[in-house]
Amino acid sequence: MILANTRARLGRDDAQLVVRLIAHGSGRSQDSAEAKLADEGLDPLLDDPRLLEGLLSARQGAHASWPLFAYVLVRHALRTAGEEDRPLADYVASILLHFGLRQRATRIAQHDDATYDTLASLAADVEGRDASRSFLARAHLGNYALWLSGLFPDHIEQRRWRRGGPDLGYFETMGQRGFQLAADHRLAGAYGLAPVFAAAAAHFPRLRVALNRVSDRLLFPLVHTPERLMRQVRDDVRWRAS
Repeated sequence: MILANTRARLGRDDAQLVVRLIAHGSGRSQDSAEAKLADEGLDPLLDDPRLLEGLLSARQGAHASWPLFAYVLVRHALRTAGEEDRPLADYVASILLHFGLRQRATRIAQHDDATYDTLASLAADVEGRDASRSFLARAHLGNYALWLSGLFPDHIEQRRWRRGGPDLGYFETMGQRGFQLAADHRLAGAYGLAPVFAAAAAHFPRLRVALNRVSDRLLFPLVHTPERLMRQVRDDVRWRAS
C-alpha cells in the first residue's frame, strides 16, 4: 500500500544534508538554516529553492537519500505548478519511489501475482467483490495513470500520433476516476488517504503537468520532437487560461 509518508522517512542525516546544501559553504547561511530547523522544523527548509539547486548541481547532492531527492523534486515541481499541498507532494513522491522498483508499477501491491499493463484492465477490477482488492485497484488506477502520463508523456504522444493510441486527456480522465473512486472507498478513511485521493482527483492535470516538467528537464532532456513542443505549448495555453 502506497502511503503519503515520504517526509516521515527522512532522518537526521537527511536534515543535516539539507542544511549543508542550503548553506552552500556559508557559515552565516548555515547558522540561519539550523535556527530555522530548530524553530520551525524541516518543512520550511525542504521548500527552500537553494535546496533543489544544491541537490541537482552540488557534489554533496549526490549523497542525498532517495526519499529526500524524490520529495524535494516533486514538492518544488508542484509548487511551481501552483500546488501547495504538502501531503499531496508526499504521496506523489511515494508513487515515484515505489514504482521505480522492478515491476511495481504494473502490480496493485508489492507481492500481488497479477500484473496490469493497461488502464482498461485495471478499470475492470475496481468494482470487485473483494473490498481490499477493489480499493487497491482504484488507487492503482490513479497511481498508474499519473506515473505514465507524468513521466512518459512523449511515449504517450508518439503512440497517439503513430498508432492511434489514447491521448493524455484519456490518462487524465482515468487517473481522476481512479483517485476519486479510491477516495470514496471506506478503506481510504482507515488509511487516512481520503483527503489525499480527493485532492489528487481534483488536481490531476496539474500533477501531470508538474511531473512532465520534471521528465522533460531531468529524465529526457535531449528529446526535441514536434509532439513534445505541441504538448508544452498546449499545456502552457491551458494553464494561462485557467
